[in-house]
Amino acid sequence: MQSEASEYSIYRRVVSQLMQGEEQLPSLPAITLDIRRALGDPSISLSALVRLIGRDPALSALLMKHASSALYRHTRAPKTLHEVIALLGMTEVDRITMMHSIKSLFTLHSPGHKRLFVEAWERLIIKASTSAMLARQLGHVTAEHALLASLLSEVGTLAVLSAFRSESAIPSSELYYKLCREYSKSLGIIVLKKWSVHNEYIEVIRDSGNWQRSPGHSLQLLDLVNLALYHAIKQRTPGADLPPLQELAAYKKLLPPQDFIAENGELDLVVNHRADILAIAQALR
Repeated sequence: MQSEASEYSIYRRVVSQLMQGEEQLPSLPAITLDIRRALGDPSISLSALVRLIGRDPALSALLMKHASSALYRHTRAPKTLHEVIALLGMTEVDRITMMHSIKSLFTLHSPGHKRLFVEAWERLIIKASTSAMLARQLGHVTAEHALLASLLSEVGTLAVLSAFRSESAIPSSELYYKLCREYSKSLGIIVLKKWSVHNEYIEVIRDSGNWQRSPGHSLQLLDLVNLALYHAIKQRTPGADLPPLQELAAYKKLLPPQDFIAENGELDLVVNHRADILAIAQALR
């Protein structure tokens, strides 16, 4: 029986080969590229955009679901795709299109593959939903911007799965997360550059998990992602080796009462808005 060390070295070699062959990494679907190109065209009409997005029924359904989710407060839920786009605006539609693509890009080749993906996706959406809730409560950054940045910061975690295509080659959950700790940032940067996303998202990947990094004087995108990551780790692994919350550079930007800390060492804000976080996450499942 192979030792864990030798088994891990085999998986490392597979992931390293993946990183060297960019063509093996997922590409954005043609419909996503068409929609993003149209969204960037100032002359595009709303009717033309509705027709284009309507070619992707899954995205249309997600936009409808998202516009009626806990992220938005309105007296009457939109009933048509035309109303949804008018409510959300071009920038938010672009971000939701990217979120939709992230989930649909990673083909599930086997039951073991699906198991790892579902575990990772659930963790990712709770973290992203926490980012969105914090953005809505703290200001400075829109909730959708924080949500997408948080998801994109974990693209490498999902990309690691692209290295394993057969059921027999699927690593255990423990080895998978060990591989993610070693390779997810590098893979994520490679994938985002391939997708030509804005450089600010790549910078978030670089500094995600760096608790002492916090650019600028006001709350930034990175601050929200790191606060959400901290809480996601604490909730998933209560015994994780984390610094006290008050030592985080992002935390030091918070003002009372947003900086109140609950008995469990988490932000009071997160504890008191857990239901909102779960409601946002529901729209991403």
